[in-house]
Amino acid sequence: MTRVALGVSYNGQAYNGWQSQLSGNTVQDKLEAALGRFATHPVSTLCAGRTDAGVHGLMQVVHFDTPLNRPAASWVRGTNTFLPADIAVQWAQAVPDRFHARASAVARRYAYVLLQSPVRPSVDAGRVGWVFHPLDHDAMRQAADYLIGEHDFTSFRASACQAKTPVKTLQRIDIVRRGANAPHPELGWSPCYWRFEFEANAFLHHMIRNIMGCLIAVGQGTQPPEWMAEVLAARSRKVAAPTFSPDGLYFQGPVYDAAWGLPQRTAAYDWLP
Repeated sequence: MTRVALGVSYNGQAYNGWQSQLSGNTVQDKLEAALGRFATHPVSTLCAGRTDAGVHGLMQVVHFDTPLNRPAASWVRGTNTFLPADIAVQWAQAVPDRFHARASAVARRYAYVLLQSPVRPSVDAGRVGWVFHPLDHDAMRQAADYLIGEHDFTSFRASACQAKTPVKTLQRIDIVRRGANAPHPELGWSPCYWRFEFEANAFLHHMIRNIMGCLIAVGQGTQPPEWMAEVLAARSRKVAAPTFSPDGLYFQGPVYDAAWGLPQRTAAYDWLP
């Protein structure tokens, strides 16, 4: 048997998340069906990190075992032949049997893309979150700093979360504003995009969307930056902001030790604002 790792990108708008369901309308279901048709035998995959309905993947990593010995490029082209247009295998690579897409990951990365505009998204509908009030970068940055490090993130955890522990280590939150600096003549502030990047050893169910809800509350001035520390310390989902939209959330992919020799980036990364 050969163990193969794949890097997969997808637009999550049409699917009920990553994990296989009876409906068959998940990214995993579509990928395994395509792999099975190309390999001509049933294929079961394990992923680096499950995503919710509506969440996108820039470099989801999966592995599977197969008796076939095919070139990496064949797995890419052959599988993509049977995939819908909004899912694509970006790369394939044979890996040692001890490699595990989830367990071998040392960190995971997400990005959230947010449109700040008085007008709702159009061409990027479903691919960005949306706020119609201006955000304060410095306030959000101060609030985000309270979350860096190892903490109990129960306040940002969905009730359906299956993680064994709410204690995670959040290594990085970057917040960048992208867009015109000239104020709109009628608004007095500039429509723009915001990009939030998160990196941690692991994430809880809805953790980033719940953090985003709190960051936006701070950014809009309805809460002070210090409120984030209070939410974190409370260890109660009831005190945090509502869960924010999945539309602008992207799983950028896992981080592996360089010794595995796997790609750390794909072209799918580069279209984001």
